[in-house]
Parts: sequence; structure tokens; C-alpha cells
Amino acid sequence: MTARPGAADVTARVTTWGSAERFVTLGEIERAARDTLDPGAWAYVEAGSGEQWTVRANRAAFDRWQFRPRVGTGNADPSLATTFLGESLSFPVLVAPFGLDTVFHPDGQRAVVRGAASVGTAAILSSNATLAFSAPRAAAPDAARYLQVSSIGGHDTVIALGRRGAEAGFSAVVVTLDVDQAGWRDAPAEHRFSPDPVVSQGNYTAEELAARMAFTGPGWTWTDVERVTVAIGLPWIAKGIMTPADARRAVECGAASVFVSNHGGRQLDGAPAALDALPAIAAEVGAEVPVGLDGGVRRGPDVLKAVALGASVVAVGRPVVWGLAADGEAGVARVLGILRSETHAALALLGLPSIAAVTRDAVELSPYPSTL
Repeated sequence: MTARPGAADVTARVTTWGSAERFVTLGEIERAARDTLDPGAWAYVEAGSGEQWTVRANRAAFDRWQFRPRVGTGNADPSLATTFLGESLSFPVLVAPFGLDTVFHPDGQRAVVRGAASVGTAAILSSNATLAFSAPRAAAPDAARYLQVSSIGGHDTVIALGRRGAEAGFSAVVVTLDVDQAGWRDAPAEHRFSPDPVVSQGNYTAEELAARMAFTGPGWTWTDVERVTVAIGLPWIAKGIMTPADARRAVECGAASVFVSNHGGRQLDGAPAALDALPAIAAEVGAEVPVGLDGGVRRGPDVLKAVALGASVVAVGRPVVWGLAADGEAGVARVLGILRSETHAALALLGLPSIAAVTRDAVELSPYPSTL
């Protein structure tokens, strides 16, 4: 009997028992990362702000939704392929930006961009990195990658950063907007975590870095955001959007996409879960620009719930840091590969043929209490 095309590949992806892989589950990778990192570095990765209510809310929001699976559809090998701002992705997951990359592994962003490219997706790379923008490009010349900057410090500094990124081949710039002040995070403070400034100054002059780390200057307005992004000259993505009104304003200012995000619970404690904010924002601007979600995604089914509620893509941060710390490039690729396999299995069990077929009808509110 001739095997159905792709069947052997599916079997390889979903078979974990007896696997020769170093890591089979995300839990194994998380534990390896915790064992590898200095306690202060681990606290920096995992900590949210304040009482960490919003960190918990990000996860609990996914528990409030359950699937409505269909059977007898014949969709055992669905397609996860999608696109985002013209880039082809093997599944709708991007790497979220994070700084201090070489604190977690000496290869830093080079390992991140190579690991993401190896599974057919892209990374949003923080400007708060150890090496210059040219390093990830040299590491993976053909990989899709997006540059993240923050709306802090002088406007001219951010414009200069964005233009350097454009020269280094980044295809879009992600502007993190929820950083007028740094969130108060107890755990890294208690560990007196204070990394050498060299791990975050690869793309800054000394003066630019000092201004950024001091959070100096007035908070940005939408007029400032529009002026800076026009001056950079790349398509731009608004990250940190939590209300339909701000989503609308971002689109009016030229945003090519908006990311619903509460900074992983690391800024304003008490902000709502990103997933809870997603449906209204998708209803407001989703017909005009792709809407992303960043916050609380840990498993493949989470990806599908976010897509059902209006996301085109999601971004994953902490699990990728676990992979980087545990095993460098291979660890990043393994985290993303596990997420892709989980998403594929969940989509097949949901009974749908492709990621494009996931709609609001695929989920419903759960009658069971959340875990918050």
C-alpha cells in the first residue's frame, strides 16, 4: 500500500516515546534552562511586575476557552503554513523580542535567528542586544527577521537605530509602546541582578544606551510615533496595544500590523490578559492589518485559540529563552519544533484542514473555572 503523502513525516513529528532527541517536551527544556542559568538571570526571564497578577492572567485566559472539535473530516494532515507581512512562515509563531541575549547563551541572537529559520519561521530581534545588527544577518543571511525598538529615549536615537536596522536587512520594525517607565519586578531586584552593560550595548553608542536605560525624556505621543516611524522608513508594527482605540490610532499612524501585548506581564501589573483583549482589537482593525498576540502562549493549542479569537500570528518569548539557555541554536529550534508539532496535532484533532480554516466557531467559553 502506498502511504499518503506526508504521513511518514506526521508520524515522525508526533511520535515522542523512545525519542532520541535530547529534549522531548517543553517542560524538559524549561528545567534544563533553570538548572543552567544563574538564579538572577532566571529571575529576570521569568519575573513579571508587582504581584505577577498579569503573568497569571495571561495563562488563565487560555483556560477560559475550550475547543469545538469535529470528527470524520479526513483532515489528519492539516497545513500550518501562513504568511505575515509578505514573509512565508511554516506555522503562525514568531519569536518575541528579548534583550540581554548573551546572558543566556554566548551565541545570543545568532542562535535565535538560525534556530527560527531552521523551522521556517522568523524572529523579532531586540535592539537591546550584545552584538551589532550585522551579526544575525551574517549568521542567517536569508532568514526573515524583524527589528524591535522601544519608545523610550530620544526620538533621534530610535530613528538612528531603525535606520541601522534597515541597512542590516531587517524587513520591518516593531515599536514597543508600553515602556514609558520600567515595570517594577521584585525577583530580579531581590537577586541584585545587574548584568554587565556590554550585553545590551551592541547597537548603541554609550550616550544612547545611558539615555535608554535611564528612561529619560517625556513619554511618547502618537504624533511622536508617527514621526519616528516615517523617518525610519520601514513597515512598522505597533506592539503593546491593549485597547481597540489604541489599535485604531496605530493604524491611522501607518502601522502595518498591531500586536496585542501586555509585555508578558512585565510592565503594568493588573493589566488584562492579552488574550482577553484580543477579540475586540481584532474586530476593530483585523480586516485592515494582521493582528498578532504576545503573552501567555506556551503550547500548540494556545496558538489555535489565539488564531480563533482573531490573531494572524503569535509571538513566543520565555520558552525560546529556555531553549537558548538549554542548548543554544539547537534548543531554540527544538522549542519551536515542539510547538509546531503540538499545533499540527491539535489542528488535526480539531478536524480542520489548515490554519486558515480556524475561525471563532472553533472555540467556545469553558464552563470550568480558570486556574488564576
